[in-house]
Amino acid sequence: MTQQFLDEARVFVKSGDGGDGRISFRREKFAPRGGPDGGDGGHGGNVVLVANPKINTLQSLANRVHFRAESGVAGGIALRTGATASDLEIEVPVGTIVRDDDGNLIADLTRPAQRVIVAKGGRGGKGNTKFKSSTNQAPRVAEKGEPGEEKWLNLELKLMADVGIVGVPNAGKSTLLSVISNAKPKVADYPFTTLIPNLGMVRLDYRDMVVADIPGLVEGASQGVGLGHDFLKHIQRTRVLIHMLDGAGANPLADYHQINTELALFDEKLLERPTVVVINKMDLPEAQAAWPKLQIELRKLGRDPMALSAATQQGTRELIYKAFELLDSLPAEEEIPVQEVEEVRVYRLEEDELAFKISRRMDGSFQVSGKRIERAAQMTYWDYDEALMRFQKILEAMGVSEALEKAGVKAGDTVYIGEMELEWGDESYGDEEPEDESDDLDENDGED
Repeated sequence: MTQQFLDEARVFVKSGDGGDGRISFRREKFAPRGGPDGGDGGHGGNVVLVANPKINTLQSLANRVHFRAESGVAGGIALRTGATASDLEIEVPVGTIVRDDDGNLIADLTRPAQRVIVAKGGRGGKGNTKFKSSTNQAPRVAEKGEPGEEKWLNLELKLMADVGIVGVPNAGKSTLLSVISNAKPKVADYPFTTLIPNLGMVRLDYRDMVVADIPGLVEGASQGVGLGHDFLKHIQRTRVLIHMLDGAGANPLADYHQINTELALFDEKLLERPTVVVINKMDLPEAQAAWPKLQIELRKLGRDPMALSAATQQGTRELIYKAFELLDSLPAEEEIPVQEVEEVRVYRLEEDELAFKISRRMDGSFQVSGKRIERAAQMTYWDYDEALMRFQKILEAMGVSEALEKAGVKAGDTVYIGEMELEWGDESYGDEEPEDESDDLDENDGED
């Protein structure tokens, strides 16, 4: 069964939450008040995209849209750190472009084995051991794990090929690809036989190049007519173009100008690519009769056309040599050492993590929104007074308390921080002496 070609996909990804830090105190026979020993939580798993050269379509993402990594394990007693969750890897084709819902570029995977973290796992929460100080020997405070990231991603595939074959429908592009490479595209004597791009590997004298057969372009392709945009985008990554004309067609010169116009309207840089113009179907009398005039007219336009017959393989070997020659004339692509290929550059438009805004809700309550403050609220153990005191200090340090007071908040008002609902109060927690550490706490009897 052949694999269906899909060059666009939309997926939801969520990284794992960090494991909660532990509130625990050491309890052993000869150390009844041994101090805090709560361990940190493990980190949540990342969601990672990996470029796999053996995949040439996004079809695998058509049936599975949601991807969630595992969360980290909570911290344990006796200073045990929770296990970090494994990363969730999603394999995509080389040439995949990743954008967020706003259209911002996140990453461009152009090399085999490149990896990009598209959703970073949450940090594990700190256990109460990390909050021990000279003034607080028995801290009743720890952190919950940091929530993982979640987002929708839009993936777009642009084929990675050295050479792209372009031309009007039924010019013979698929036939050419089938005789010069290992590709087996559908071939028939009528327009629009090719409905998807095909890739083929061409080998010559221990060398190889990847050739893409782009479905036939029609007038208006640059505006999307006949799925033009879907096809034209695959030409953008090619380094050399083979512009194929139907020598037996009604007006090959008009076809030549039409295709060039569509290429220019889509991306002007495409006309700057090294290009071989070939006249196909030279096994037919009509093409043989048209060849002399076509050769003259194309040379006036600065082209030196080649004559061939894809059906009989006449001239195909010479075309392969010419394509390799043009590739060799181009500046060498920058070689990336293997150890540096593992991670791809990530394009991010990060908001200021310390920034926040305050707004009034319809019911008169206050809404505080901001990445850092919402995350701090989610990582707070609300059942412990020391944790509440710590969160109050965070509000003061970030300027949230002052901003709320300027906005008119009063004692008893409801304040939402993200999805967390709080009641605003005037009392200050201050530096209170901790209660007896035996109350409501995890105990460690010293046994593993």
